[in-house]
Amino acid sequence: MYRLSFIVLLLLTLDVQGQNPHGDNLVVDCKACHTSNGWDYVDTLSFDHANTDFALEGQHEFVDCKACHSELIFESANGDCMSCHEDLHAGTVGNDCIRCHTTNNWLVDHIPELHEQNGFVLSGAHATVNCISCHTSDNQLIWTRIGNDCINCHLDDYEATSTPPHAQTGFSTDCAECHSPLSTEWGSDNFHLFFPLTGGHDLDNCTACHLPNTFEGLSSECFSCHSNDFNSTTQPNHVSSNFSTECTECHTINGWSPAEFRDHDAAYFPIYSGNHKGEWNRCTDCHIQEGNYSIFSCIDCHEHNKNDMDDEHNDEGGYRYESNACFNCHPKGEADD
Repeated sequence: MYRLSFIVLLLLTLDVQGQNPHGDNLVVDCKACHTSNGWDYVDTLSFDHANTDFALEGQHEFVDCKACHSELIFESANGDCMSCHEDLHAGTVGNDCIRCHTTNNWLVDHIPELHEQNGFVLSGAHATVNCISCHTSDNQLIWTRIGNDCINCHLDDYEATSTPPHAQTGFSTDCAECHSPLSTEWGSDNFHLFFPLTGGHDLDNCTACHLPNTFEGLSSECFSCHSNDFNSTTQPNHVSSNFSTECTECHTINGWSPAEFRDHDAAYFPIYSGNHKGEWNRCTDCHIQEGNYSIFSCIDCHEHNKNDMDDEHNDEGGYRYESNACFNCHPKGEADD
């Protein structure tokens, strides 16, 4: 009986000694981690974790083995971040932790680039806004997607704006139609993109052009807003002179003065080029009859040269010291025309 018990004990001992508590797939010399004094592992392991699918880099280099390997079969430990780390973002940013974090720390120093990858560039006023101003939640680490349309964040601004009243007037909720995402403020140089409010049009009061609550159907033609200016101008008188109502022929959006009729050179007589460039200050220097710009004078400026002109033209048939005659022979204002 004693002999039988000894044999059973021996067989059980041999069976235990033949088992690997770390699983059959771990083929490592036991002395790489243990000593003959016991199963506690040595202070300096000769086992190289880089030989596995998970290299110990950054903070993982200093983590106790048991923090990740909760059981002796090491291969059962999952290499995914979520298997060890609690998802404080509650699934709102996915499970690819290394997209935002490194193994060195949890800090994220490339938020603008990440935001751009998600389709919303942090530019203009968005470059300095606090994250929780848009991503509101009980936990400031939860980044629930809110959509890339402006109105998703700016509905309160839209409804509260009274100059002009956006909601009551039925303005589009596509803020980019009037406001630029690249700007740092609502009323920037990029405001009113369909009709730039620059120069003389840089107005604070919308009703200067728009009647109360009327923001559609306005013509972009100058005369549609400036007919009163056209009709009341007397220096020169635009109406009696039959001036064109195309204001941009003479004026710019920077103001009414200085006014320049650059088409004058090609259509009538060179006054911005040639000999007459810089020789006059106002229209009435040549057009001496107010309100009639078909009448012009050459001899009012050139009369001090009459005797010289008479001598110079004494052999020219039909010569007269008279403005229309001057123009007939010198339509470009040059002496050798």
